Amino acid sequence: MLFVVTGPSGCGKSTIIRGALQGLDRLRFSVSHTTRPKRNAETNGREYHFISDEEFEGMIAAGAFLEWATVHGHYYGTSKAEVESKSGPADIVLDIDIQGASQVKDLDLPALFIFVVPPRFKDLKDRLEQRSQDDPEAIRRRLETAVREVESVPEFDYVIINDRLEEAVEDLQAVVRADRCRVEARAVDLKAVLNSFREARLD
Repeated sequence: MLFVVTGPSGCGKSTIIRGALQGLDRLRFSVSHTTRPKRNAETNGREYHFISDEEFEGMIAAGAFLEWATVHGHYYGTSKAEVESKSGPADIVLDIDIQGASQVKDLDLPALFIFVVPPRFKDLKDRLEQRSQDDPEAIRRRLETAVREVESVPEFDYVIINDRLEEAVEDLQAVVRADRCRVEARAVDLKAVLNSFREARLD
């Protein structure tokens, strides 16, 4: 199952995902490719695969991406190889923008779509300003984009309001755990359970 987490820039989705991964087994993070500059605390191959525009465009031409988009002047994309990898858990969480989420929806893959929003517009504005990663003009563009993006919330399966980080992490974990409780998802384990009842002998 793909758990596609998206939301406006600065909504905290990456932090929520990191917290959720620490409390769940059988779930791995899909590392996206991007052409944006690496930030100080980031490591290539952990948060993103940082590549050049030329490399990214070569991957586009080769059909290497499951989804990709241009966001705030930089390329972002999820490679097919990342999602199709047989190493590690089968359940995968994607941290992607709204454009990318829309592309994944069109592929009709087994996926759940989760939208993260801050409790108020002012909270998003404060977060973008306090993290000191963008100049005022870039922040203004991100906020303008966010105003448009939140209108797509009804198109998603779940929404997480990131007011308190601990609760937001628990909400994402709850979505994953609930999906794993579906009858279809429990088919293998359930078969053994049902067989034990069918073979039961009541004295």
